[in-house]
Amino acid sequence: MSILPIDTGRYGTKEMLDIFKEQKKIDYQLDIEAAAALSQGEIGLISTSIAKDIAKVSKSGKITAKRIKQLESKSDHDTAALVEALAEKCKKESRPWIHYGLTSNDLVDTSNSMQMRDAIKIIQPKVSKLSLLLSKNAIKYNNLPAVGRTHGQHASIISFGLKFANWAAEMSTHLERLDEIKKRVLICKTMGVVGTGSLMGKNAIRVQERVARKLGLYPAKRKICRIHISDGAAWSNLRKDCRRNQEPTANRDCRSFRTFQEGSDGKQCCTYKKKPNQKRKNIIFIKTSKKSNQYIV
Repeated sequence: MSILPIDTGRYGTKEMLDIFKEQKKIDYQLDIEAAAALSQGEIGLISTSIAKDIAKVSKSGKITAKRIKQLESKSDHDTAALVEALAEKCKKESRPWIHYGLTSNDLVDTSNSMQMRDAIKIIQPKVSKLSLLLSKNAIKYNNLPAVGRTHGQHASIISFGLKFANWAAEMSTHLERLDEIKKRVLICKTMGVVGTGSLMGKNAIRVQERVARKLGLYPAKRKICRIHISDGAAWSNLRKDCRRNQEPTANRDCRSFRTFQEGSDGKQCCTYKKKPNQKRKNIIFIKTSKKSNQYIV
C-alpha cells in the first residue's frame, strides 16, 4: 500500500514520478558508490584500476532492485544487499574496496539530495515560464478595471493587470527561494559511520568535496551521521542531543535484545550493533528494582 500520494502514480508528471521510482533510487545510490570510488582513486586511497572497475559496474545498469530484494531477504539490510549485488559484478580484487569508508546513511541521505536536485531542475524552468506568462498578462490587462477587496468585501477599483503583476512577483520570489535553498538541502555526505571520516582519515573531507562536485551537490559542513535538511530538524536534533547527554546510561532499567534470523546483518559499519527491525520480535528484560541486578522477561 502506498504511503505518499506521489507513490500511487496518480499525481505528478512522468518526469517527476520517474525520480522517485525504486530502481531510480538505487541508481542514485550506485552513482554515489561510483563517485566515491573514483574520488578515492584520484587521491590514492585505492588504486585507479579498482576505482574504475567499481564505477563501471555501478553505472552498468546491471544492479537491479529485484536482485537487491533477493539479497535483502537474507541479510535484512538494504544497503548491505546493494553492496553485495555490486560485489557480485565487480572483479575479485575490487570487492573489498566497495563502499570503503562509507556508511548506509551516506547513501540514503545523499540519494535523497540527488532526488531533490533533479526535482528542482524540473520545477525551476516551469516556475520561470509561469512568471513570464503572468508578466505578459500584467502588461496586457494593465488598464482593465477590476474590483479591489479588503476583508472579503468590495473596496477601491484596481487594475486587473495588478493581480497578474503580484502573482508574477511571487513566482520571481519562488525562483530566488529555489536558488537559495540549494546550499541547504542539496547536501552530500560521505564521512562514514557517526560522521567522523575515521576510515579515510585526513583524506575524508577531500573525498567528500570531490564526490559532491561529481554529483552536483554541496559537501556537508557539519560532521554528523545524518543530514538535516531544515533548520527545524537541526534545532530538534540539538535538543535531543542535549537530553541524551544528561542520561548516565541509555535505557538503564529496560534493556531490549533483538532476535535475528540466520544470515541477517546488523549495522553495516558497526558489526557489533543490531539494527532495529519491526519484523522481528523483541525480548524485553525489565529490571526488578534499582538496587537489584535481577531481571524479568
